[in-house]
Amino acid sequence: MIKLPEPVDQVVVNLLRLANTKIPEDIGWALEAAGMWENNPVAYTQIGAIMDNLKKAEHMGRPMCQDTGIPVFYVCGRFDSSIAAQIAKGVERATAEIPLRPNTVDPLTRENHGSNLGPGMPIIHYIPEEGDFTEITVLPKGAGSENMTRLGMLNPSDGVQGVEDFIVDAVLDAGGRPCPPTVIGVGIGGMSDTCAEMAKMALACPLDVENPDKTLREMEERIFVRLNKSGLGPMGLGGATTCLGVRIKKAACHTASLPVAVSIGCWATRRASARITDHGVEYAQGAVL
Repeated sequence: MIKLPEPVDQVVVNLLRLANTKIPEDIGWALEAAGMWENNPVAYTQIGAIMDNLKKAEHMGRPMCQDTGIPVFYVCGRFDSSIAAQIAKGVERATAEIPLRPNTVDPLTRENHGSNLGPGMPIIHYIPEEGDFTEITVLPKGAGSENMTRLGMLNPSDGVQGVEDFIVDAVLDAGGRPCPPTVIGVGIGGMSDTCAEMAKMALACPLDVENPDKTLREMEERIFVRLNKSGLGPMGLGGATTCLGVRIKKAACHTASLPVAVSIGCWATRRASARITDHGVEYAQGAVL
C-alpha cells in the first residue's frame, strides 16, 4: 500500500460524514429537475420536503436520513490486508462521532452490536488496480431500499424484453417502500452472487456519467422512461418522478443462464469516495466502479 498522508480510519470517518450529510451533486440536480417538471401538487410537495431536508442536513452536519444504513466499501488500487482493520476502526469511530445509528444486529438473536460492526462487517469489496493510489468508496445502504432487492434467474429465451420487464416490475412492486424517487442499480449476467453485487455497485456510478456500453445506455433510457410514466411518483403517492436514474452493469454468464438483479437506492442514494496518494486525499461523491 502507498504511504498514506493520514490514517485510513480518519479517511473513513470523513467519508461517512460526507456521504450521510451531503447529497451527491448529480442526485441533487436530478431532484431539482424533478421539482421543475412535476405538476402533481402532492409530488411537488414531497420533493420540496426532500430538498428542505437535504439543505438542513448539510447546514447542520447531521445525517439526512435516520437510517444511516450499513456501509458497503469498495477498495481500489494498491492496498494490503491491514486496510480491513483500519476501515472497521473508522466505522466504529464514525458511529460514535457523527453519530450514525447503530444498525448491525445478530440475524437470529437480534442483539445490537452498537458499533455497526459484528461478524462479516464492515462489508468490503476489493478491486486491485495498477497505480500509485488507494481509492475507497463507501455506499451506505438503508434497509428500506435494501429489502426491496430482487434477483431473477431468467431463461435466456426471455431476452432483452424479459430483462427490462423484470426490472420495471421489481421497482413497481416495491411501490413506495424504498422511498422513491429512486436510483435503480441493475446487474445482468455473471452468477447469482456476482449479479447482485454488480447491481449494488452500479448505484455508485454518477447519474451524469454516461454508460460507456451503448446497448446498456439505451436500456437504461428505456427503463427510465417506463418507470417515470408509471405514475408511482415520490413516496409512491403519485406523480411523474418515480426514478432519478438507472445504472446497469453486466458480466458474461453461462449459456443456460440469464441472471438479473435489481438494487434500489432511495432518494438519498448516498455515496462518497476518497483517492489517496502520496500528495494527499481527494474526496468526491461518485465513482465509476
